[in-house]
Amino acid sequence: MKRLALLGASGHGKVVADAALSGDWDAVEFFDDDWPQRQFNGPWPVTGDSTMLRARLKEFQGVIVSIGDCTVRWSKHQALSAAGAPLATVVHPEAIVSKYAVLGIGTVVMAGAILQIDTVVGQASIINTGATVDHDCYLGDAVHICPGAHLSGSVRVGHGSWVGVGAAVKQGIAIGEQVMVGAGAVVVRAVPDRLTVVGNPATHVSTCKTRTQSY
Repeated sequence: MKRLALLGASGHGKVVADAALSGDWDAVEFFDDDWPQRQFNGPWPVTGDSTMLRARLKEFQGVIVSIGDCTVRWSKHQALSAAGAPLATVVHPEAIVSKYAVLGIGTVVMAGAILQIDTVVGQASIINTGATVDHDCYLGDAVHICPGAHLSGSVRVGHGSWVGVGAAVKQGIAIGEQVMVGAGAVVVRAVPDRLTVVGNPATHVSTCKTRTQSY
């Protein structure tokens, strides 16, 4: 029996569990650092915290961090890797992933997502429900492409960046590290590191809210 441990008992975790069980995993078990206050995640019990998970790693054929927050997910992923966890990748059977695409360990691909030829996705990333990533894209570690977001060909997305629900990114655009692209944004210019962009065309939201710049 193939058993998958999930660290992170959240709504996102439920979707990861469902994707795993729809594919080639036979059973899932949740762990969360809010345990024992958090006892259930949907139909599944939460049986311990991250310390207890590390003590039980040999019981599982795979382990994955099912936390939506990119920074937290990456930190937990690194900690489990250092502990020797058998980190896994989950792909829903109704996703379409080119045989010429590369997925890093710890990445999840949800139902209806499409990844085209020569796309590379780093570790611990999320390609969420109905998102599309076209040919020759490169996504760094701990990236989240949210439901219904669309990346055209040859787009680059840096480490820890978040592309919001329904956003669109023009071909050849580079998005830096730890960028937040707002829901429905249309990105037509390169976005430097650590910016938040929103709107059509996507515009940098200044921290002092005195000016904006289109991207």
